[in-house]
Amino acid sequence: MDPVIIVGAGPVGLTLALALARQEVPSVVLDEGPGKDEPRPARTVVLREDTTALVERLTGTRLADLGVHWAGWRSLRRKQVMREVTFGTPDEPAPLHIAQHVLTGALRQALAGERLVKIAVDSRLDGIEQEPSGVTAHTRGPKGTWWRGSYLVGCDGPRSTVRKLQDIRFPGRTAVERHAVAALRTELPWGGEALLHRMPPWRTSGPSGGEVTGRPLPDGAWRLDWLLPPGKDLVTPELLLARVRETLSGWTGGGTPSYELLDTGVHTVHHRLARRWRKGRILLAGDAAHLLGALGTQGLDEGLRDADNLAWKLALTWHHGPHEALLDSYQAERRGAVATRLRAADQVLPLLRGGGGLRAYVPGAARGNDALLTDGHLGHGVLGAPGAYAASPLAPRHLEGEVPVDTPFGAPVDDVRVTAEDGTFVGLRERLGRGALLVVLVAPGTGVWDRKHWVTAGIMPRLAAAVAALPHPAELLVAESYPGAAAHTVLLVRPDGHLVTSLNGVRPADLYAAAEAALGGPAKAQTSTTEAGAAAGSR
Repeated sequence: MDPVIIVGAGPVGLTLALALARQEVPSVVLDEGPGKDEPRPARTVVLREDTTALVERLTGTRLADLGVHWAGWRSLRRKQVMREVTFGTPDEPAPLHIAQHVLTGALRQALAGERLVKIAVDSRLDGIEQEPSGVTAHTRGPKGTWWRGSYLVGCDGPRSTVRKLQDIRFPGRTAVERHAVAALRTELPWGGEALLHRMPPWRTSGPSGGEVTGRPLPDGAWRLDWLLPPGKDLVTPELLLARVRETLSGWTGGGTPSYELLDTGVHTVHHRLARRWRKGRILLAGDAAHLLGALGTQGLDEGLRDADNLAWKLALTWHHGPHEALLDSYQAERRGAVATRLRAADQVLPLLRGGGGLRAYVPGAARGNDALLTDGHLGHGVLGAPGAYAASPLAPRHLEGEVPVDTPFGAPVDDVRVTAEDGTFVGLRERLGRGALLVVLVAPGTGVWDRKHWVTAGIMPRLAAAVAALPHPAELLVAESYPGAAAHTVLLVRPDGHLVTSLNGVRPADLYAAAEAALGGPAKAQTSTTEAGAAAGSR
């Protein structure tokens, strides 16, 4: 079967290529650039715990060695500390701050020895032809080439050529927020803590009196972002240097400390959402499908989740034949999750950026606004938390033995310690991304015994038989405990780490029904609402 064509060699496209390779699916990555990225210290990304784990699992690289896990978070309003958070606990994992070119470099390095991935540099897409049996893409460059693929995924950014060639609308809002950005090396009083300072006492103009964010990077460097007033006023070097000096002197309480300016820029945030994420054998992911980022939210996080969601579905389809319901679920799940975050941000923006009015006199309003902003920056609540797929078309229905645990159905599972089939102890997330379903038995006390002593005892033989009979390969794991789960609870987890269901004991019929639902139903080609437009889209 033909490889999957991935258009775009940014973090999302490279992550998708690696995720497919881990599931024995070949791909061709069309990179319009020379195969390396220009270092830009001011262009950084913040990854949450789940997306950090995803990249580390795929690359085998400890990202903390390339970026910085924040030690804490501090919110200030004028001179008052509104909130302080200490990271590093199970309840408060530390976000990772890393330069985007460093992240992309780690992904490229992991792909360098990958036999199933070909990266075609200096290859700019300019045509796509789609047929029921596959996709053909044409690139121009030093060697204009036709590429044949089974599917094509557009990971080619906000100005996506794939999206435009398929005539997919990309409605939304332009310049929701603008930030002046500087990366510099200096010493600040907060060490490894990130901070958000609203209405700093040295600023009296701008939205809500001004707002500046400081986030640490490796080697004593920082990224500072200043929220700019609405409009298109030019950010001159003089204006930016003035912001740097007044901010550093304000934070250190004296004259401007010494600093080394590394990079500058202007970051403009747009909010857009593609109408369709799938058109037959052509799909969109990352910035080609959505743009978000106001109020501290991170668009790359969602792009990496797109890749994680899509990879196992494409892999199953590539190996076992067309499965339209499964591929359609990618758009339903991921577009729904991003749309929820966009709606939340658009509803909150007027409250946080309107300034003045009655809200300024409402007791607790400032603290409530700060909490909303902190949610976006730290990955909490509707603004920042990973999306759950409770309403997914892959969710099972009417399971008699279903019982709730602390993880909602459709949400990412906790990274508890489990015993693998070879008897080793690993984190649950380490077993993700291999294309298999995971079945986790909660069995207190098993951790003190070798697996060989209990694998044939109690309910294990019956559960092992039920797992072997599932309609898709599954790995049986055992956990001493899981939040909110009683002994002998059985969890079914998707290859991308989202909880399908939890059952009170060994229930082979329920387990089979849940697994079949998670795979989109019986493995056969089905009529697809997205397939119907494929022929028209390829003409």
